[in-house]
This record gives sequence, C-alpha cells and structure tokens, in this order.
Amino acid sequence: MKRLFLALIITLIVRNSASANPVDAKVTAITDGDTLTVVAQGQNTTIRLACIDAPESQQTGGTESTQKLRQLIPIGSTVQVVPVARDQYNRVVAVVFGKDNKGGNLNVNLQMLAEGQAVVYQEYLSNCPGSRQDLLQAEAFAKDMALGFWSQTNCLPSEFRKGNCTASTQPPRNQCEASYPDICIPIQSADLNCGDVPYSNIRVVGDDPHGFDGDNDGVGCEG
Repeated sequence: MKRLFLALIITLIVRNSASANPVDAKVTAITDGDTLTVVAQGQNTTIRLACIDAPESQQTGGTESTQKLRQLIPIGSTVQVVPVARDQYNRVVAVVFGKDNKGGNLNVNLQMLAEGQAVVYQEYLSNCPGSRQDLLQAEAFAKDMALGFWSQTNCLPSEFRKGNCTASTQPPRNQCEASYPDICIPIQSADLNCGDVPYSNIRVVGDDPHGFDGDNDGVGCEG
C-alpha cells in the first residue's frame, strides 16, 4: 500500500514554477541532498534545489539524503535545469528534472520530498508558486508514511544550521536495528522492503528482520 501511495504522489502533474526556459546540463557532482554541480553551456554551475531543504551532512538523515539524490541523478547523467532565483551564495536556485525508470521526466525536487529525503523549505516556498500544493502534498505523504527524515526524531535542517538541535534529536544506536550496523532502521519500523528505504548494498548481520538479504550473503538490497 505504501508503494502505491508513493507512486500516486510522484506521478502528480507538476506545474512549472518558473518562467525561464529549461537548460540541458550534465551532473558532475552531488554535494548533499539539495545541492549539485552541473556543466551547462560550457560553464560549471552550482545548483541549489528550489523550495526544498535536505538534512545537513552532519545531521541524522544527511548521508541517506545525499545517497538518494545520487541515485536519482547519477554523476554523468543529463538533467534539465529550470532556474527560479539566485541565493545569497550566488548559487542558481532551480527545479531539476531527471529521468524516471521508464524514461519519463522526473521532478527531482518533488521526488526528494515524496521519499522523505528533504522537507519543504517554507521560507523560500514563494519561489515555486505553481507547484506549491504539490510540494506540500508530497511532504505530507512522506510524513504520514514516516519515510526517511520523518521515520525518526529529527529537527528541521534550517534549525540544525542555527545550532538549535540538541543531542536528543540524533537517535542513539540502541534505537536502530542491530542487524544493519551501517545505517539506522528504527527498531519499531513497520515491515520494510528494499524499495521502501533509500539504501543499497546494506551490510546485514544477525537475523535480518526486514528480509533485505534474500540470498543470505551478508549484503542486502543489492543493486
């Protein structure tokens, strides 16, 4: 059922929030879950995904968010960049479109929200007036389904950057399944499949409560 709802969310018709024409670009680096570098029109350009905010690299969920963005738009892949603004660091703020597994256009900003790998950046949501409701709906779905960022105690990335997150917002290891020592799957999580988590090649030890390691070779969700 979770997968069905996710499929419905990510196939929403996303209205273009910018008047600028899309620019074809090649991904050359992924910095974190909302920042990437591309080559477009012969220039290296840093892109900040518009209207979303991903966990910081040092924050709970930061590594997973970065991994998910790398899966959606791998290094070397071609994307379309639709600029909406420039930020205080002179980065291009944009909606980025990659390709889904059927070759169709994929709104990366929306997908990151729908999978719980970022939150709506309320302070800058005005940059996306045409897709505002879609973005909020995608975030609400991920929150209701306890996906990614919403699967554990956490604080908003904007608050983390201000230093307002206490140590209690970082879940201790004893709240994570011991069978997956390199990642945190909360102990009380509902039964999960590989498609429900933003990880691949998971090291598995012990009883593997979610059955990620189907061939019992010590590596789960291989791919």
